[in-house]
Amino acid sequence: MSATDSSLLRPKLLGRATVNVVVAVSVLYTLLPVLWLVLASTKNRDALFSSDLLSLSDFSLLQNLKDLFAMDGGLYGRWYVNSLLYAVIGAAVGALVSVACGYAFDKYRFLHKEKLFGLVLAAVMVPQTVLALPLYLMASEAGLVNTFWAVFIPVLFNPFGVYLGRIFARGYVPDEVLEAARVDGAGELTTYARVAFRMLGPGLITVFLFQLTAIWNNFFLPMVMLSDQDLYPVSLGLYQWNSSASVSPEYYPVVIMGSLLAVLPLILAFVLLQRFWRSGLTAGAVK
Repeated sequence: MSATDSSLLRPKLLGRATVNVVVAVSVLYTLLPVLWLVLASTKNRDALFSSDLLSLSDFSLLQNLKDLFAMDGGLYGRWYVNSLLYAVIGAAVGALVSVACGYAFDKYRFLHKEKLFGLVLAAVMVPQTVLALPLYLMASEAGLVNTFWAVFIPVLFNPFGVYLGRIFARGYVPDEVLEAARVDGAGELTTYARVAFRMLGPGLITVFLFQLTAIWNNFFLPMVMLSDQDLYPVSLGLYQWNSSASVSPEYYPVVIMGSLLAVLPLILAFVLLQRFWRSGLTAGAVK
């Protein structure tokens, strides 16, 4: 190998090594908190305060799990069910609404279409915390404060989901297929339900996963809307327990165990639906 080839190869190897180091640091930064959570969930209160997480003694995983579902009369189980209802049903309905709206923006012509879509894009940039107070006032006027619907209804519309729905409709649903369905006598609803909707499957799953993650991690809106502990999602319930742990240290192990269980539905959803999600992210990339 000549000196010129060596000089050209050295920057490439150096660049590759730098990228590998950055990726490794990023992975450690992401996984270390999860590893700590897994280890801490197996320890009792005394081991947590002594920072003896790597020791094989004081293994209390099953006891912590039992205490978690027994604490405060089994409130955690109710919170978990609430989160599943808010997140799974809300994400499913929200994904259907978002994809349908995105399809309409892409395939139909109507007055001020692009201006309305510009409002949707503008809504993407509005932080959810800014909307919490107006939503609370509206829910108060409707008599929905401290009810299931006060948290469920606001999460059904997601501007970012509408934007993704339009991208997926453009990438997955050819106009020629829709025209062929119309020539065969299919109405607009039939064309969407029987032709376009099936093509939008990967996009629907992608929007569903984004919605599921956002709703499952939603904290501020339930905190504003709810005062009844029986309606709390897991995020708000664990926050309340963690606030009580400074006075009652017995809450520390159950908060850690509850946090570990709270991560599992999102991991399971991404693992089971990753094939559709990965294909959905490539929508429109290849023509």
